[in-house]
Amino acid sequence: MGITSFYFILFYAIVLFLYYLLPGKYQWIILLSASVVYYVLSGNVLLILYPLFAVMVCYIGINVMSNAKEKEKYLREKGKDPEKRRKAALLFVIFSNLAILILLKYINFGINTINGIASWFVTENEIFSGFKWLIPLGISYYSLSLIGYVIDVYYGIAQTQWNPAKLALYGLYFPTMVSGPILQYREDGEQFFAAHSFDYKQVTQGMQRMLWGFFKILVISERMGLVADTVYGDYKNYPGFYIWIGTIAFAFQLYTNFSGGMDIALGLSQTFSIKLPENFERPFFSKNISEYWRRWHITLGIWMKEYIFYPILRSSFFTKLNKIMRNKFGKKRGKQFTTFAGMFILWFTVGIWHGGDWKYIIGSGLLHWFYIVSGELLEPCFIRIMNKLHIKGKSRGMDIFRIIRTFFLVNIGFVFFRASSVGDAFEMLREAINIGNITAVLSGGIFSLGLNWIEFSIGVISLLILFSISLLQRKGSVREKIAARALPVRWLLWYGLLFYVILLGYYGPGYSAAEFIYQGF
Repeated sequence: MGITSFYFILFYAIVLFLYYLLPGKYQWIILLSASVVYYVLSGNVLLILYPLFAVMVCYIGINVMSNAKEKEKYLREKGKDPEKRRKAALLFVIFSNLAILILLKYINFGINTINGIASWFVTENEIFSGFKWLIPLGISYYSLSLIGYVIDVYYGIAQTQWNPAKLALYGLYFPTMVSGPILQYREDGEQFFAAHSFDYKQVTQGMQRMLWGFFKILVISERMGLVADTVYGDYKNYPGFYIWIGTIAFAFQLYTNFSGGMDIALGLSQTFSIKLPENFERPFFSKNISEYWRRWHITLGIWMKEYIFYPILRSSFFTKLNKIMRNKFGKKRGKQFTTFAGMFILWFTVGIWHGGDWKYIIGSGLLHWFYIVSGELLEPCFIRIMNKLHIKGKSRGMDIFRIIRTFFLVNIGFVFFRASSVGDAFEMLREAINIGNITAVLSGGIFSLGLNWIEFSIGVISLLILFSISLLQRKGSVREKIAARALPVRWLLWYGLLFYVILLGYYGPGYSAAEFIYQGF
């Protein structure tokens, strides 16, 4: 049941009605029931056993850890080490969840990698055959949220949830199942179980944000997807400048699809008076790659830094490595080497999180690691060149240049992300160098990419609306600005957007609103 479908809207309306109909102490039960029903209706019924198992494992783990801490004195008197028990429970939870995640999502990646290496030495058939698994909805999101929570309990920065049903709601909360965000219990958890009175402002503004998400997905993303699919599905007949058009279209398809899903999830939650963390902050206005990743999939970046990058740097191996490198290359260079090595592991993990294929590891991982590392190492050279050319580092012109440069570098990564394979990605990049056909593309060839001039015009106008709103968001909430206007103006704007989505949303043959790009993660 896709979150832009009529059935989902009907389902949501029923849940919202029941949520505020019942007393506050029962509201969390409505959300839990709705989450279970949504999960069951969104795929194979048996797949709900996976998240329920993950919740059960986490519940057992946090109880063991909490009991060991409470009975620390008693256990020590019996000659038992409570810290070992707590650490064993933590590792049990982490490895149990990761084992299922790796088995379902990445076993074929390992098999394909082994077969690829073996093909260098033998020419016979594949050594191993792949498996076809039914992957549960949102496995990467609920797995990371639950693992992070158990780690926080271990370190004492999150409270133990003694109610397994409430823990199940935190893990299975249905708006986050399609594309996140990744939650942190210490920041977001308790509000799921609190009583919330009906708040007209929260409900209306939440629905307004949901409408903005529908606009992004149905009006923009679906149209941009047609262009990207046409170019990437037959790139040999669409070389040169066509590839850049297709790649830019994919960038906006992915962004509006993913961020639109976030708008729906966050807006829907706001109608329940639940505040979820933001996941995007106008990422295409970033001036460098590091800033881009602070603005794109924000909750993933936070999770990766807190639970992978920082623990890596604090590990005994990296502590010793840092000391060796500092003694050999000096304090600054030694620290850089250690940090870059830790970042390599971090970005490899980010890449493989996006999918079990080398194109994701490169396009969403290691390529960005290369950008960040090379940028930091070459920064002194860039500063000297700019000083010689008398170019001011802080100016509007340089900011615009940096934004365009960052967007270009990100799009190179998108080529790998969208291409069928790493080999196709490299071939497309070679083809994209020759842009001699730019005149043919702009003089009419662009209308051969799946959109006629009317559909293309709707897409461009909608992107301009998105761009304008993004500029306004830099100065605060647009919804608050609209709310401050007179009633006729508010109605004109919101009903105008509603009918814009209804009339111009793309509902072509074979269209399925359920097929969000990030849904399988």
